[in-house]
Amino acid sequence: MDAVSESYDVAIVGGGLVGATLALLLAEKGHSIALIEAGAFDSEVPETANDQDGHFDPRVVALTQASEILFKNLGIWASVAQNRVCPYQTMAVWDGDGTGEIVFHAHEANADHLGVIVENSLLLAHLRQALMKSGTVKLLSNTKVSQLGPMAEHQGQGVRFLGLNDGRVIATKVLVAADGALSAVRSMASFAMREWSYNHQAIVTTVRTEQPHQFTARQVFMKEGPLAYLPLQTHQGDDHYCSIVWSQEPERAEALMALSDQAFCEEIGKALEYRLGHVTQVDQRFSIPLRQRHAKQYTKERIALIGDAAHTIHPLAGQGVNLGLLDAAVLAEELLRSLDAGLDPGSDRTLKRYQRRRMGHNLSMMAVMESFKQLFAESAPPVRFFRNAGMSLLNQHPLLKRSILTRAMGLEGDLPAMAKA
Repeated sequence: MDAVSESYDVAIVGGGLVGATLALLLAEKGHSIALIEAGAFDSEVPETANDQDGHFDPRVVALTQASEILFKNLGIWASVAQNRVCPYQTMAVWDGDGTGEIVFHAHEANADHLGVIVENSLLLAHLRQALMKSGTVKLLSNTKVSQLGPMAEHQGQGVRFLGLNDGRVIATKVLVAADGALSAVRSMASFAMREWSYNHQAIVTTVRTEQPHQFTARQVFMKEGPLAYLPLQTHQGDDHYCSIVWSQEPERAEALMALSDQAFCEEIGKALEYRLGHVTQVDQRFSIPLRQRHAKQYTKERIALIGDAAHTIHPLAGQGVNLGLLDAAVLAEELLRSLDAGLDPGSDRTLKRYQRRRMGHNLSMMAVMESFKQLFAESAPPVRFFRNAGMSLLNQHPLLKRSILTRAMGLEGDLPAMAKA
């Protein structure tokens, strides 16, 4: 590699929600941080965030209480909430092939809401605005890592060298891969992965319903795949919009994508059993192949994986981004512990602490989601009977429901300080 042009304590590759959150967590601490983003570093709040035309970003995130607390502690939540976000107080889950149903209410967890639906682009814009205002993180936009060098010594310290697509070479004590499910850094560093296809496509879009959603998240499980209706509202408070995620086998997904808007509205309304009346409008539809991935290790030789670079999960519970945000918060906590003490942040000891705190929690959530998927894909009559009986029984036990809610709200396990109220 050529001569080193810049040196950093931490270099983060990927300026999406998880990478930008990590950068903001590390900002203002007097350490040298670089955020490397392959695209433009757009920090403009989408104009539609203040409109009432019903055109929402098709990518939304269902933030848990822990994630919301994290953004409050980072000081950006108040500005995000001034735009169109939609808290939900109730979550209804039922068996589309039976009678079992569970309804969770915020008051059962002594909370005023269970979570918040927010558009990806809106949240990302506010994160990036905060980073630009801080002025303490070096933002390298339209920049890619083209080469990953081995561990070496630079100015008497252990580093990783990175070759960038513009010819620059930088040195960093810690390299963080936050560059998504197809992480280039993960591939360059030869991390071993476990992955498989769900043999499903997720159809994602926004719909307008005949009846208001009543600030309730709804999820129906069918043997063909789960369907989620996530409540949205315009800046003016129109609560007839929902973001939908419909998991279907590829052939069925292709057929649904080929339908006219009117025919698709009828299919999606029928699948929800017309609980919100007819679907009257649908936005542009997207179909995304679903795969589960999990790195066998999150760290190696001054590199840490976070977010989708470390794990991807079925979207049926909306937990993917929340797990990544907790990765970022825990890694920031461990890196700052070492940096503030004058220790090496890229040491195996520091990075393994991060891995120990996050891997078990992520694997546990992935196992629960996989179990749900397999359970509701089973159509044998005895399984259906006990599945529905179990759901009805659970719905009558407040202590068990509170335990499930605590997990769903992200308020259990080894939480980082920034995710605690």
